[in-house]
Amino acid sequence: MAKKAISKGVIKDILIVAVGVLVIWIGLQVAFGTQNPFYVVASGSMIPVLEVYDVLVVQGHEPFEEIEIGDIIVFNRPSDHNRVIVHRVVSIIDDDPKTIRTQGDANPASIPGTDFPITEEEYIGKVEYILPQVGYVTQLLKPPTNYIIIAIVIGIMVIKQFTKKKKEKTSLLDLEKSDNENTETPEELSDINEIEKDSEYSEHIEKSDEKIDDESEDVKKDDLEKDKQE
Repeated sequence: MAKKAISKGVIKDILIVAVGVLVIWIGLQVAFGTQNPFYVVASGSMIPVLEVYDVLVVQGHEPFEEIEIGDIIVFNRPSDHNRVIVHRVVSIIDDDPKTIRTQGDANPASIPGTDFPITEEEYIGKVEYILPQVGYVTQLLKPPTNYIIIAIVIGIMVIKQFTKKKKEKTSLLDLEKSDNENTETPEELSDINEIEKDSEYSEHIEKSDEKIDDESEDVKKDDLEKDKQE
């Protein structure tokens, strides 16, 4: 029974954490207007503005039509769309449809098929915030470290549930002990009452005996006086 209770408690905690993370993630997607609001800088093409392992918060609600020269944007590589790139807008190639050219701050020139041509189809969002070096955490979460962290978290949950059950059991035992002590008290009080009653009865008997003795002595005295008169 205890093992089942602990298992249910652990599953409940995991579900709460999972649901909480899911709700937060969906909320962030809605708030920033992109499927992934966070990106980690993986190369040095934007040094010194962006360092490797900086985390970028991307605003997808920023319309592509309002992007200007000097903005740092995140986009899919136009040649194959299989890589996400973050570079600075350096020029507007065309206005209809809007097409732009980008370049890494640390790169000597733009690279065709990588930096341009960028249209609304490749555009993901504009860099809104930079979280310096937070991306190091993602390195810790690579296998097998992530599995170790998960195991530690689950272990803490199990210990938490076991400790909780142990405390509940101890409290229950203390409560039962307290109940037993409380049930013994009336009996002890009852015994005291009986002793007091017995004592009162004994005193009453003693007083009655004394009274009888006094009456007997009075009777004897009367008899003696009668004899003398005769």
